[in-house]
Amino acid sequence: MEAKNENSDVSRAEEMKNQANEAFKGHKFSQAIDLYTQAIELNGNNAVYWANRAFAHTKLEEYGSAIQDASKAIEIDPKYSKGYYRRGAAYLAMGKFKDALKDFQQVKRISPNDPDATRKLRECEKAVKKLKFEEAISVPVSERISVAESIDFHTIEVEPQYSGARIEGEELTLDFVKQMLEDFKNQKTLHKRYAYQIVLQTRKILQALPSLVDISVPNGKHFTVCGDVHGQVGFHFTHPTLHNFFLSNESDNMYNLQFS
Repeated sequence: MEAKNENSDVSRAEEMKNQANEAFKGHKFSQAIDLYTQAIELNGNNAVYWANRAFAHTKLEEYGSAIQDASKAIEIDPKYSKGYYRRGAAYLAMGKFKDALKDFQQVKRISPNDPDATRKLRECEKAVKKLKFEEAISVPVSERISVAESIDFHTIEVEPQYSGARIEGEELTLDFVKQMLEDFKNQKTLHKRYAYQIVLQTRKILQALPSLVDISVPNGKHFTVCGDVHGQVGFHFTHPTLHNFFLSNESDNMYNLQFS
């Protein structure tokens, strides 16, 4: 009776696996994971089920789960090449090239004629060589110097013919910002001395601030987060709808500027 139940579980597990495969083919990866899980619950000693579920996890970018499932497949059947392949693919997606390299090398030992494994192996070998080269020429963290610390904007000469906005002294002023905006409207460029000065002083201000702040919004008020600019600062600064916002100290908006 017990053997009959075991055979029944194995048969049902295969049915679940086949349904999972169909869901996978239809790009229903979450459903496929659920069905592979049911198959595993019925027969947890089948390496194929674990490797297949690992593949579905990879499709959803759930690489940690994929590595766990693939490792279980390898534990069940150390000669099952797809277990190493699935784990290697997950490691590769996570940028863990050395770990991925080991797995794809094992795939090649088990299945030397697998062309996809050969391609993945070469990709890993190339990435690992690059990492080793970068490590060889890298500077210890304690000796690294920020590019910003090597720039002294005071030494940058402003040509006599430059007719754009100027920062008089060390601090940015509202008059300078207004003039800069007018220049942007007229397709003028800002001198690199003042561009450096803006960036360096902004860096100094931001370094002194906490990375996370609490903002209290009074009852009946609202706070709007606007973004992302992604480098189009000039356009957004000069756009009529936003011009006054940037020059106001009483705005209830926060604008997410990403300089890229």
